[in-house]
Amino acid sequence: MTGWVDSHCHLQSVSGDPGEVLARARDAGVAWLVCVGTDLATSRQAVALARAHPGQVLATVGLHPHEASRLGDEWDALVELTHADEVVAVGECGFDLYYEHSPRAAQEGAFRAQIRLAHELDLALVIHSRDAWDDTFRVLGDEAPPARVIFHCFTGGADEARIALGLGGCLSFSGIVSFPSADDLRAAAAATPGDRLLVETDAPYLAPVPHRGRENEPAFVGAVGAALAAARGEPVEQVAAATATAAARLFRSA
Repeated sequence: MTGWVDSHCHLQSVSGDPGEVLARARDAGVAWLVCVGTDLATSRQAVALARAHPGQVLATVGLHPHEASRLGDEWDALVELTHADEVVAVGECGFDLYYEHSPRAAQEGAFRAQIRLAHELDLALVIHSRDAWDDTFRVLGDEAPPARVIFHCFTGGADEARIALGLGGCLSFSGIVSFPSADDLRAAAAATPGDRLLVETDAPYLAPVPHRGRENEPAFVGAVGAALAAARGEPVEQVAAATATAAARLFRSA
């Protein structure tokens, strides 16, 4: 079977030695993964991990909506870091109106800045949108989406999926797709074209069934993929191949 690609994880936040975490992932059939930055410190850690594990780890540089208020203090250094060879995307960025740890206006400013940076550098854009679909789509409409857009940890239903796909986005499904209450999400997953589909763990968060209650890690991405395959009525091998191909295209990795 084609190896899985964990398109979004926070390896720098997973407990234990990263080398051991990556070894478990490799043993579980994970070919490679994308380690995501959420501020300057975690973005630097993501790049360092990618440098230490070439071929297995790629990095993103971004400012999460929770940290959007740091834009003025961290922006110049974040921009400089995006030029590292290991960096394949800007983000995660966007809106989180569930917690609103940074004011909505600050989230919007940081989101717009990162959209423009992805355009400028021709990098993929990784979007975080929680309780914020209207604002997310409004800003993307204003700025025009970059050529490669990933809606990370997609939690919308069929209507949000249709709009996101219409903007040229790809939808990345996390362990939530395996939760018993996620029927609307599974319906969205079933309607997503196979070439616009990704799987992720978002480790150390959102461990999929049957690992609920444990810290998540990249080795569990196959369980996400199995739940996604069940939602789509497709063989697991088909979903693994489709999502790996999409990840390679989006993140420009062989």
